[in-house]
Amino acid sequence: MAMKLNALSLQCPKRNSFTRIAPPQVGRVRSKVSMASSTLHATPLVFEKLKSPQRPEVDELFNSLEGWARDNILVHLKSVENSWQPQDYLPDPTSDAFEDQVKEIRERAKDIPDDYYVVLVGDMITEEALPTYMSMLNRCDGIKDETGASPTAWATWTRAWTAEENRHGDLLNKYLYLSGRVDMRMVEKTIQYLIASGMDTKTENCPYMGFIYTSFQERATFISHANTAKIAQHYGDKNLAQVCGNIASDEKRHATAYTKIVEKLAEIDPDTTVIAFADMMRKKIQMPAHAMYDGSDDMLFKHFTAVAQQIGVYSAWDYCDIIDFLVDKWNVGKMRGLSDEGRKAQEYVCGLAAKIRRVEEKVQGKGKKAVLPVAFSWIFNRQIII
Repeated sequence: MAMKLNALSLQCPKRNSFTRIAPPQVGRVRSKVSMASSTLHATPLVFEKLKSPQRPEVDELFNSLEGWARDNILVHLKSVENSWQPQDYLPDPTSDAFEDQVKEIRERAKDIPDDYYVVLVGDMITEEALPTYMSMLNRCDGIKDETGASPTAWATWTRAWTAEENRHGDLLNKYLYLSGRVDMRMVEKTIQYLIASGMDTKTENCPYMGFIYTSFQERATFISHANTAKIAQHYGDKNLAQVCGNIASDEKRHATAYTKIVEKLAEIDPDTTVIAFADMMRKKIQMPAHAMYDGSDDMLFKHFTAVAQQIGVYSAWDYCDIIDFLVDKWNVGKMRGLSDEGRKAQEYVCGLAAKIRRVEEKVQGKGKKAVLPVAFSWIFNRQIII
């Protein structure tokens, strides 16, 4: 690369303080969920290393990677003509057999327990908040889509990634609607609340942190959808298993692309990359739907994730496995020539998964927790014991 890269010169802005604008009921739950968490972690180290009002170095860096991204990242997209579409896995409304096909879905759905539907609904709602995720990427310096139709590789990726992801919510939403197992109006309210509330990923509009977040989050959603596929298969719904499995395959492909971007950043600028990685892990990776709310349950996301862990869809162990995977993939333990801050960040992230596992083992070793019946509006206020 012609440009000589210096970790201290690659700069991203410090986020300004802001006030959330939301409907009154959203504001109430946000004050309990996200706004409080936004003050938990100050990140002076990253801000000192990655800040500038002009940010020319960030734009220069990602402009220089334009050709690399076109050759190495856009290849992880599929053309529309070669992509599956939701209708491929749904009853054909033009067919005389449409009603019979719907009855088959409803018949298979009867054998699947409520806790599975709580998790499937939560996963679907997460997918449906896609406008928020696209806006997050388009705020990142150096990669944002300046016109809304920019031909750059970075903007092309964001739009095409969004288009591929859009099928996930469409398919799950229609499948759940036809199953007759969930209260679709409450599900739809939750989606509207979630999109209106937005999310704060703590990535500070910095592409380093943004791509670290998406690397982690896309791998997490791959694991979650893959496990919902396995459970559907267990209960005999092969069609639903295929639905979840196809979504999981997309997520894995997207995770590969995002992970490859950070791998390249680590190769070019290991110091800034490992510091940004440590910063994101200290703040903890917030899942995209952490502001989930249905109009009554202020702890809906916590309750949803508890059920997901309980039935083996996504757990603290998966979180640790992802950390280990990324540490290995980005060769964090082998990074050399780091600053003092970089070495501290390296030591932190390399030991983090083991530390979390020890804490989790101690918690589980204390014996049974108190059981709590929680009513979920998505399943007509039926209760799940968590």
